[in-house]
Amino acid sequence: MPKDSQTPKEKGVRGPRADSLRNRERLLSAAKTAFGEMGAEAPLEEIARRAGVGIGTLYRHFPTREALVAAVYAREIEQLAASADALLAREPAGQALGAWLDLLIDYVATKRVIAPALRADPGEGSRLYASSGGTILATLQKLTDAAHDAGDIRPDIGFEDILRMMSGLSQGYDQPGWDAGARRLLSVMMAGLRAS
Repeated sequence: MPKDSQTPKEKGVRGPRADSLRNRERLLSAAKTAFGEMGAEAPLEEIARRAGVGIGTLYRHFPTREALVAAVYAREIEQLAASADALLAREPAGQALGAWLDLLIDYVATKRVIAPALRADPGEGSRLYASSGGTILATLQKLTDAAHDAGDIRPDIGFEDILRMMSGLSQGYDQPGWDAGARRLLSVMMAGLRAS
């Protein structure tokens, strides 16, 4: 077997310990909440406290604030993309599309807080920010196609139409209360999309 195809275990390298992975997840969850409440400049000590770990543990996982912000954003994109398959597995395709668009509103609310920090980071942050659009568009296309194939949404409404509607919903995303208004409009939009 070629060396580069060996697993970490075969190479004698240990993977991350389970408690280390749990700490990382707790830190990412705490950071997302803190960033939402206080902005991307939320004190790192407060994030560590909320995660139930010491500041040293935070720095072992995320040596800089920029690394933490980028990791929170990457996790949001991964979870948003992965949620499409889970939704399609348990709900009719039209409902899965609506549920995913609701999650997209959560994502936009998080993005508005951390996007300036991502764009200011010339390394990983700006690369992640630039590449996230393709992932979101591909996931939306997948859900739209599934809803069309199932006959759950009107046949005359295409992916581009849904994209335009969501672009409209995102107007004013930086204003207080935007997400509640966007959800009200999303329910109207989904009612209009249903196949008769």
